[in-house]
Amino acid sequence: MLYKFARRSGAAALILALATASATAACGPDKLGTERTLTLSTAGGFAVGLQTYPKTLALADHEVVLTFDDGPWPTTTPHVLDALAKECVKATFFLIGRNAQAYPALARREVTEGHSIGNHTFSHPGRTLRLMRDAAARADIEHGFAADEQAAYGSVAGQITFFRFPGFADTPALVSWLESRNIGVFGSDFWASDWLLLTPQAELDLVLKRLDRAKRGILLMHDTRASTAEMLPLLLRALKQRGYKIVHIAPGSDTPAFRAAPPGWRSETEEILAKIMPRLAGHKAPGPQQMQTRTTTRLPEPNL
Repeated sequence: MLYKFARRSGAAALILALATASATAACGPDKLGTERTLTLSTAGGFAVGLQTYPKTLALADHEVVLTFDDGPWPTTTPHVLDALAKECVKATFFLIGRNAQAYPALARREVTEGHSIGNHTFSHPGRTLRLMRDAAARADIEHGFAADEQAAYGSVAGQITFFRFPGFADTPALVSWLESRNIGVFGSDFWASDWLLLTPQAELDLVLKRLDRAKRGILLMHDTRASTAEMLPLLLRALKQRGYKIVHIAPGSDTPAFRAAPPGWRSETEEILAKIMPRLAGHKAPGPQQMQTRTTTRLPEPNL
């Protein structure tokens, strides 16, 4: 199923372009809007996001890519989509297959409104993919692609070419396997830390502090978090006021441009995972009922 992405990604890009064009008329200069769309070819695969990998997308100063993990979720994802629509902003949603299977109307809404879809595994295993047998990890990833595509597009035809590891807990073997199947692996350049119990204002302040320091990059949030759903309209307004531009990423045929990590770069996520992996190694796999209540692997707060 993963082998035919390159040929089929053009159809997904066309759907995205039509959906985006239909909304353009309602987007005036007072809206944040979407500055440009990168239609990325994933032929040969790649892995980006400076918190995990030594390169990221070559964004200009004050350009931001918005990404959301773990949805769709019925009590929060609609509010996230409403906020994005109000500001004419496009984002990328990395779906948990089990959630997409349970709430396909929300996955379809994301596609209809011009957003792009990535895979975030089927079950978002609590022990992470890194601690699973390689065959089991691959099966969970494959199951996620199939469930996400069926929910979002109504068929399993290789429409999704983006993937993000839960908890950033990859393995070299899994990254190589995904790249060999023409999948783009996305980490992040900074995150909202919305797995913590933050007020919307505290989350907003944290995101803006990190963004003003980084000046550009791929932002990770969770559309399953109530604090993020409430914070998002404020963030989008603040981005407009501070002169930031939104870049949307979507499957396509353009060769992606990358920016290398600065000298002395180290993987922030590897340092965090080294601390929590001993605890996760003893974590039992959650059952279906537990999966409906959990949202994301909790990572410790990094140094600011």
